[in-house]
Amino acid sequence: MKIQGYLRDDGRKGIRNYVIVAYLVECAHHVAREIALPFRECGTQLIGFPGCYPNAYADRIMQRICTHPNVGAVLLVSLGCESFKRDRLASAIRQSGRPVEMLVIQQNGGTRTTIADGRNFVEKALRQLQNTPRCEMNVSDLIVGTICGGSDATSGLTANPVIGKAFDWLVDHGAAAIFEETNELVGCEGHLASRAITPELGRELFNAVVKAEDYHRVLGHGSFAPGNADGGLSTQEEKSLGAYAKSGCRPISGMLKPGDIPPRGGLYLLDVVPDGEVRFGFPNISDNAEVVELTACGANLILFSTGRGSVVGSAVSPTIKICANPETFRRLGEDMDIDAGRILEDRATLDEVGQEVVDSILGTAAGQATVSEALGHQEFILTYKSFEPLGPSCLPR
Repeated sequence: MKIQGYLRDDGRKGIRNYVIVAYLVECAHHVAREIALPFRECGTQLIGFPGCYPNAYADRIMQRICTHPNVGAVLLVSLGCESFKRDRLASAIRQSGRPVEMLVIQQNGGTRTTIADGRNFVEKALRQLQNTPRCEMNVSDLIVGTICGGSDATSGLTANPVIGKAFDWLVDHGAAAIFEETNELVGCEGHLASRAITPELGRELFNAVVKAEDYHRVLGHGSFAPGNADGGLSTQEEKSLGAYAKSGCRPISGMLKPGDIPPRGGLYLLDVVPDGEVRFGFPNISDNAEVVELTACGANLILFSTGRGSVVGSAVSPTIKICANPETFRRLGEDMDIDAGRILEDRATLDEVGQEVVDSILGTAAGQATVSEALGHQEFILTYKSFEPLGPSCLPR
């Protein structure tokens, strides 16, 4: 299947050509939403950061997403008195070659005027993006992320290992594949370290999971939720093994932190647990937060495994929903792309469904809408965190 991507000035290639409307504080959320709403089916996505106080992590994530290869133009909506470094963000977007406009509500005349001005920009940007250069993309140009949410006892038996099969195929064909949830890999740190391409990277992977375990110990709870137990999972270790299955079998090429873009093809672990003292509570308050972090690492699309069922999608990166449980698929089939639960009922094999995932990746990259896209899902959430820069052993050559 031929993939015709969108060529950006920095040489990166996207599989979508969105206009982003981004609010820079919660006080500007309503105005931004009203700007984007008439264009939600025309290639416009709404994102934003709610906080009033500055945070380097949020700055970094917003910059990465506003210059994501799936993004062609950006409208920034500011109240005016928040601490977000809006001029620096606008400058970074402009330097990337994308059209960008800033609307400051306090200077622009208020709600109605800003909404009208914002809609004028979006209309012009959508017309302008029709002339975006197209280019041929190879599988090796893709970055694919994965996450599991609403896990149950079937997740580690069907959907997660199916994603692992697809990840092996992607890595073998030169793509970058990113798995995450260090807080849901507790107990698997030895397995991760043994697959690292260098001993130094192995220690980084091991320590990242130990950090996650320590972080949760301070908080007094882990990532094992009541819904997981209701779905038949018995322990954190069982859940971790299921999450680990998404990584496939290939060597691990590096470790990333949110906003780090893989320098080349290969398999990467994304460390999502903040560095330093426990300051901001639960590392990710929902699955959507981790999807945002995968997107900030350049993921063109996301593979989302669920056993109990999830109806979310995401802004910017199309989400392919892979259902682990056949009963869940029968109830929530209209929100799922692939029924991996057929494996449990001897209606398909791991290899067959793994090939379906590969085909879905290629189809989505070629422009086919995922179920969540067709339903209009654009979930996005960004909160406070703190990370140290990567050390040299995290991305060995």
